[in-house]
Amino acid sequence: MDIRLNNLNKTIVNCKKCPRLVKFVNKISTNKRKQNIDEVYWGKPVPGFGNLDSKLAIIGLAPAAHGGTRTGRAFTGDKSGDFLFKCLYKAGISNLPFSKNLNDNLKLNSTYITNILKCVPPEDKPLSSEISNCSSFFDEEVLSLKKLKVIVTLGRVAFDNCIKLYKQKFNIKYRLIFKHGKTFLLPNGLIILSSYHPSPRNVNTKLISNKMMVNLLKKAKKLAKF
Repeated sequence: MDIRLNNLNKTIVNCKKCPRLVKFVNKISTNKRKQNIDEVYWGKPVPGFGNLDSKLAIIGLAPAAHGGTRTGRAFTGDKSGDFLFKCLYKAGISNLPFSKNLNDNLKLNSTYITNILKCVPPEDKPLSSEISNCSSFFDEEVLSLKKLKVIVTLGRVAFDNCIKLYKQKFNIKYRLIFKHGKTFLLPNGLIILSSYHPSPRNVNTKLISNKMMVNLLKKAKKLAKF
């Protein structure tokens, strides 16, 4: 791993800028679910992971309470992650159709996965100050990926917050509206591709299907040229 990114991840893991989130993460890690009662929870901010030479980045809003907050890896150990990694595998982006823990030998093909927010917020509703505190981490992650061409945002909230950061960065005045499968070209040449979140609710109501997600990921690969 690049020294800069490695140091950034250490800073993320040790971050305590948001007292409300620190308290909530500690609560989750102490009051474990029955099925995870014997596990040692990660219980810290969750950094991104993947290939430093990635051409594709996949962005969520925040780690899941008993997913990334438990395992230490984004989209790992929860139903959203189970769905996502089956699709990543079918799209030829992951070497495994699952992501279980930090020691499962998972490898991604030219892809980096992270969240806008590195800690899970209560009721999945972050404060604007918490997103602001984390925005510098997200900026540094993206800057570290020198070959990045495409960002896939998972869910409207992740899309809105990702767009907000770039609108401020490039002083974009026009409105960018979320729509599944839509692409947005930024002034720096980056492409944002928006997707419904692979949450159990969206999957169960058929708002997003396995086929839809696989097709979107294949589209992202084609746009990123790998």
